[in-house]
Amino acid sequence: MPLPARFTVPLPVPETAVPVRPGQYEIVQRAAKLETIPGTTTEIWGYGGTFPGPTFDLRRGSRTVIRVRNELPVPTSTHLHGGVTPAHSDGYPTDLVVAEGRGFRPHGGDHSPHDLSQWTFHHGARDYAYPLEQRAATLWYHDHRMDFTAPQVWRGLAGFLLVRDDEDDALPLPKGERDLPLMICDRAFEEDGSFRYPSLDPTLLVRPGVRDAFMEGVEGDVILVNGAPWPFLDVDAARYRLRLLNASSARRLQLRLTPGGRFVQIGSDQGLLATPLTHDAITISPGERFDVIADFSDHPAGTEVTMVNTLGVGAARDVMRFRVRRRAPDDSRIPKRLSQVEPAKAAVAVRTFDFRRTGQEGAAAWTINGQRFRPGQPLATPRLNTSEIWRFTSDFHHPVHVHLARFQVLSRNGKPPAPTDAGWKDTVDVRPYEVVDVLARFEGYRGRYLLHCHNLEHEDMAMMADFEVI
Repeated sequence: MPLPARFTVPLPVPETAVPVRPGQYEIVQRAAKLETIPGTTTEIWGYGGTFPGPTFDLRRGSRTVIRVRNELPVPTSTHLHGGVTPAHSDGYPTDLVVAEGRGFRPHGGDHSPHDLSQWTFHHGARDYAYPLEQRAATLWYHDHRMDFTAPQVWRGLAGFLLVRDDEDDALPLPKGERDLPLMICDRAFEEDGSFRYPSLDPTLLVRPGVRDAFMEGVEGDVILVNGAPWPFLDVDAARYRLRLLNASSARRLQLRLTPGGRFVQIGSDQGLLATPLTHDAITISPGERFDVIADFSDHPAGTEVTMVNTLGVGAARDVMRFRVRRRAPDDSRIPKRLSQVEPAKAAVAVRTFDFRRTGQEGAAAWTINGQRFRPGQPLATPRLNTSEIWRFTSDFHHPVHVHLARFQVLSRNGKPPAPTDAGWKDTVDVRPYEVVDVLARFEGYRGRYLLHCHNLEHEDMAMMADFEVI
């Protein structure tokens, strides 16, 4: 469909989830029609019928149970990305919720297990338990169904979960309406307003250009922020805390403020940095989060500041616009020290994971260590409360995500990591023919977890592996 005008839609802020009783929430996955593109409607699949889903605003240590009810025509599995979560609630791709009254038979593809012992089915709804014994951080939840994560997230199954704690609260950082979670992603739309995605129309996948692009990862030509196309936000001439999330399937972002401005990074995937870092631009791969301060206090009323993606072309270069409207009191500041970040403990093992396309054209597959995903066959067995060096090698852009564990980036190609690699992370951007060493810490729970590429098309094409914490 023709692209809408940019910077004409106000930035939506997702609603905050309300518990049905202390520590317990209920949410329904359902279809809904929303006016995503002005003047037309789009059917989304959303948590609570919204895209993004509601934001869960929770505190460290507040054990939370979220009952997810599925009313969609497909099975789902919900993963809390960045959560230190018991294995039974981690959202394993064959641990599925099926709508009441609907049947489901595993399709048994090349990497989907025929062995029904690897599948678990919950009919109607299931409870996900989140102890939240972890530092304050910007987490997000999304669908993780075997082979169909990408199209189901593309349709809207994603939202924020914020963990807060006393350390973060005590800092004089922007709060309230000046603390903004921003889910950035790309989408494409058919002429009638419906989502355009190759696997939703199988005839597209027989076309060579589309088929090749699908193999590399699907990108759209409309940039959405919190579900709105190229939105604007009226801001005070003050500091704002922006919790940046790249929720795209495959698109990498390099964000910059224009005509001027810098990002002061205060946090990464897994919470606060020790000290703030200033960046002219920030590159974010799918799944990564950056917690930054944008300062509009030096801009006179009437100034417009645009956040752009310098890796994009055409309309996909623009992301959103901040319109400075007024002077206003601002008692926030950025302290020189943010957090006591404990050093990682010495590694007890070194393991290598090679992310690579293998096989001939027409039968190629995305693999880890030459293997397609095999549920129940772990590639590693780290011990609880130990650290290991995990070495990631690649042939393409692969944003590598490790469930449960948090890690620190040690090096890139034997050289120091990038400034934006600072802090505790759970997702790292591994670039073509790069060797990235991370020091991973396995804490919290024993059980089966996943290591995978967060290019969602790669994930759906078997670029995942089990590891078992013992």
